[in-house]
Amino acid sequence: MSKYLYLISHPAHFHMFKFSLKELEEKGHEVIVVIRPKDILEQLCINYGLKYIKIKDRPKKYGIVGLALALINKDFEMLRIINEHKPDLLIASDGSVARVGFIKGIPSFEFSEDDAKAIKLYAITSYTFFTKIISPRVVDAWLWTKKKIAYDGYQKLAYLHPHQFSPSLEIKDKYIDVEKYFILRFSALDAYHDLGIKGFDETLIMNIITRLTGYGKVYISSEKPLTPNLQKYALNINPLDIHHVLAFATMLIGDSQSMSGESALLGVPSIRYSSFVGKLSVLEELEHKYGLTFGFKPGNADEMLQKIDDILRIEDIKKEFLIRREKMLADKIDVTAFYVWFIENYPESVKQVKNYRTNY
Repeated sequence: MSKYLYLISHPAHFHMFKFSLKELEEKGHEVIVVIRPKDILEQLCINYGLKYIKIKDRPKKYGIVGLALALINKDFEMLRIINEHKPDLLIASDGSVARVGFIKGIPSFEFSEDDAKAIKLYAITSYTFFTKIISPRVVDAWLWTKKKIAYDGYQKLAYLHPHQFSPSLEIKDKYIDVEKYFILRFSALDAYHDLGIKGFDETLIMNIITRLTGYGKVYISSEKPLTPNLQKYALNINPLDIHHVLAFATMLIGDSQSMSGESALLGVPSIRYSSFVGKLSVLEELEHKYGLTFGFKPGNADEMLQKIDDILRIEDIKKEFLIRREKMLADKIDVTAFYVWFIENYPESVKQVKNYRTNY
């Protein structure tokens, strides 16, 4: 049996890994989970009953110098943990394990669905040192194409594929007692890759709320504090339940690339308003091949509002977008099953990966 170390640095990565690490444990492997307590990540782990080692959260202040110091300090902390536990394989979406693994001679896997050019600084400081980069076929690995292991799926299908997730109306009803409702989702936009990224202002948010009110109730999920005008719309729920609530929504509107993708994979139309539009291959495919999400850059608010109106005019929104979802799912694999197979069978899995869909 093998010993695997996961470094989880973001709530989205918790969801991506939660089923695969549990399955590896159930198969008898030893799994060590290390987390950086960002946002609701630690609460998610507690609610899920996941044992973990917590490293320090180091806010990236003072520009590039502060970022460099934070990364160096985190690398040293991870070096100490890895020296103590001596894992056979390192798994993450975080460059610390790549750099430490490179020094220690331990294989490391990057699980990501971001195009490398969209996260250049991270890619240069991390992809350079990872052993393999496991990402959807549509994603561009840029300078690291030879390291890429491609699969027919999306990162978020690791936890939203029908084999892994069935939305519960009972859980949704704990928080929302109406049939038709909309979720507005706003990110903090404070990560290093969010520098210069723009989203909504309050005037535009109020315009959208006014538009939607005649069709259903509006709820806001936000990483940043809400103003007094918006506080009454706040959606307060157990973070583990968010996907059950999202699955029954009529529409999601926001500046979160992550939740826009989740919404699309659940068959709920999503509207994203962000400078990231056009830069992320996964969302571009979900938009232009499957028609499940729609992106608009800041400055194109009128076009975004028109698209909201167009969707609201569809006779049966839920039925239409579930049909689009089924088309997408027919093209994709059970991503968690693939992750477990690839990790457990490494390095032989590297040779067999091209035949995965037909042989496994």
